[in-house]
Amino acid sequence: MHIALLKETRPGESRVALVPESCKKLIQAGYTISIEKGAGEASFYLDEEYRKVDCTVENDPATLIKSADLILKVNPPTLDSENRNEIAWMKPGTVLLASLMPLRHLNVVQLLATHKITAFSTDAIPRTTRAQSMDTLSSMANIVGYKGVLIAASELSKYFPMFMTAAGTVFPAKVFVIGAAVAGLQAIATARRLGANVTATDVRPEVKEQIESLGAKYVGIELLKESAVAGGGYAKELSQEDKLRQHELLASHCATVDIVITTALIGGVFAPKLITSEIVNKMRPGSVIVDLGADGGGNCELSKLGERITTQNGVKIIAPLNLPSTMPMHASLLFSRNLTAFIQTFTKDKKFQLDLTDDIQKGSIITHNGEVLNARTKEALKSGGSK
Repeated sequence: MHIALLKETRPGESRVALVPESCKKLIQAGYTISIEKGAGEASFYLDEEYRKVDCTVENDPATLIKSADLILKVNPPTLDSENRNEIAWMKPGTVLLASLMPLRHLNVVQLLATHKITAFSTDAIPRTTRAQSMDTLSSMANIVGYKGVLIAASELSKYFPMFMTAAGTVFPAKVFVIGAAVAGLQAIATARRLGANVTATDVRPEVKEQIESLGAKYVGIELLKESAVAGGGYAKELSQEDKLRQHELLASHCATVDIVITTALIGGVFAPKLITSEIVNKMRPGSVIVDLGADGGGNCELSKLGERITTQNGVKIIAPLNLPSTMPMHASLLFSRNLTAFIQTFTKDKKFQLDLTDDIQKGSIITHNGEVLNARTKEALKSGGSK
């Protein structure tokens, strides 16, 4: 069975879906692998390293894609109709494995179905113990949380830790983390390692123990309506009454801290607007907001996605996009290991075996045999792409 590894063409993308270490394992499992020339260069994995583990390097992406039984990517397929239409080059029945984020890329999903591509999205893999080694969302979220704190520290006009100097004591920075899933927990841990005084909140009260185990203080509201847990470690949208109470909490707490780091996503996909202009206007001059929900649309209503701005009252707002790509060597390594675990789990007789009765495949398959199988994606397509 032939695997094709494609070069990522999304602007600013530096990752590659498979590194030489993983190629070697998959070749030993019976696969043949061809890579597009330069696929790993941006993440510092050179063509020669792939050749050393018996991969072939191809110059023409169209020929490479047409020859593939299984295609690996980080991002959804490129659809530049003039120069590069990756879906159009795929033969029916090809298996695609990538982070498709289907609810954000409904046009891609529709084309994959039309071309009868069997597409698995890594971000839809169930968050179960058995699937932990395949969880690209957690791997990448760890990087997001870590890098987000480093950005905050570099932008703040203060030290993070407490220092006792000959000139007197400098007190630690106060960091407030909103959202305590993987990215939020890593942000808490990193801020604590740098010496900050950290508080954190989440609409899921069961994460209080996790927050406190990392040395942060939990702040939060007691929900008046049903639970905000959507399953799989995700949060769902709050009731209007609880939203108002949450807003009051955020407004009062943000006004007392130096840094706000937001990581909130609804269902792991879309970012709720939690930090209003009113909240920003009450924050101290020199305060910093790092909006790590930017890829999902942003948690702060003043964020300009992919940009840094300073408000009239002197608050810096940074909304970085695709942070994993800023650490491409380790981001690629972890992403590659996740994909390799997925493929190895379903390899039998040197081939990838389709088994839609398996909970992992059933949860992560998006399109197959001309149909959209993922329920949430199918519903979004029916409703015209509304959230």
